[in-house]
Amino acid sequence: MRLSLGVLAVAIAAAVPAAAGGAPQATRVGGDWTRFGYDAARHDVGPASTGITAANAAGLHRQQVALPGTVDASPIYLRNALVHGARHDAFFMTTTYGITLAVDAGSGGILWRFTPPGYTSWEGSDRITNSTPVADPNRRYLYAGAPNGRVYKLSVATGKPVWSVSITKLPSREKLGTAMNYSRGLVLATTGGYIGDAPPYQGHVAALSAAKGRIVYVWNSLCSNRHVLIAPASCPASDSAIWARSGAVVVPKTGALLVATGNAPFDGRHNWGDSALMLTPNASRLLHNWTPRNQAQLNANDIDLGSTAPALLSSTRAVQSGKDGLIRLLRLPRLGGALGHTGGELQTISAPGRTDVFTTIAVWHSGGVVRLFVGDGAGTWAYVLRGGRLHVAWKRGEAGTSPVVAGGLLYVYDPGGGLNVYRPKTGSVVARLPAGSGHWNSPIVTDGRIALPEGNANDHRTSGVLDIYR
Repeated sequence: MRLSLGVLAVAIAAAVPAAAGGAPQATRVGGDWTRFGYDAARHDVGPASTGITAANAAGLHRQQVALPGTVDASPIYLRNALVHGARHDAFFMTTTYGITLAVDAGSGGILWRFTPPGYTSWEGSDRITNSTPVADPNRRYLYAGAPNGRVYKLSVATGKPVWSVSITKLPSREKLGTAMNYSRGLVLATTGGYIGDAPPYQGHVAALSAAKGRIVYVWNSLCSNRHVLIAPASCPASDSAIWARSGAVVVPKTGALLVATGNAPFDGRHNWGDSALMLTPNASRLLHNWTPRNQAQLNANDIDLGSTAPALLSSTRAVQSGKDGLIRLLRLPRLGGALGHTGGELQTISAPGRTDVFTTIAVWHSGGVVRLFVGDGAGTWAYVLRGGRLHVAWKRGEAGTSPVVAGGLLYVYDPGGGLNVYRPKTGSVVARLPAGSGHWNSPIVTDGRIALPEGNANDHRTSGVLDIYR
């Protein structure tokens, strides 16, 4: 039975470690977690110290906070944020129907909520978002998406909108499903399609001015010769969703953008289905592509390459997986070779169980070793990059959403229920924390707390739960 919003929003007193006077004890180790994947490159590697260790992880206590919607994504976190004139450690998140919330990390109380205009017209329908907001570097604002196709700049202090911009001309077909990103004064957002892939729609990368609230550039994965936001029906080709959890990945130092596309035609000129792509930092131009030689077969059989995004291993290497359950090692910056060509990967290796990868690949650099962690429905596997090749380091059979490394531990949410904590070098279990079932949700870990939403957007619920472990 689902408890009421008021009941769950209160901390379970026995489950929260308390300081003198009964106030929840905050651990100031870790700090802000401002976006999905922790950094603009989406490495999914958080702070080196979090206050949670192998010695205390199994003893964490779980608080459940009731939410006015399911968060089928990840939260973000700001330490000591100014909200309604007072300082709060706060989590921020967007529900599947576009309500963005601020939740006090200490008490679990909801500090504010923003409900986008028109909410009641899509509430309970299949028009959803799986987007995670991104905080502005100044910590005064955050940027969030909604099922009406708009990106909102919201005040951290009040939740009130400063501006909003539509990045689609057909929000009933083009979904804002991926995590927001921020780079060089630009808010980066992408579009895909809703479940069922009902045409017409296209994958777009929209670069928005954070200061002025306007579209600076749009790059279209179909009809890419058109450099404005297009009406989907005006392009002869449909689909090519940019729908991976990471959305747009930012390459360190150069600022170039990496995205992956789903099923659609590929011609190497204006249509870029089933491809890993590098764009200029402002999304004005395509620089490089990697497209598998069997792209037409992937397209014909609904085997989206773009179910996951490129993951950066170094300044010269990246990997790309997909629904075919393979991981390809690619060179940077050229990806596959000459623009418009197919093939050119350096290595191909199996993902866990050779099954669909719908998650973000975590990349951890430690002791001079590059390690990858991949979760899917068949398990969670670790890989090492050695001698210019990927090698499987260990395998776990527990399913996983996007893995997260923080404080020297690996956190992997099992969408069937439960949060598993592993030693990243060996895969040995540190703790198994209770959690309900979900879908694409993944945790963040900082300041002595873990925040993990539960639930599946495709259940179309208008209530949900956030787990906070302390």
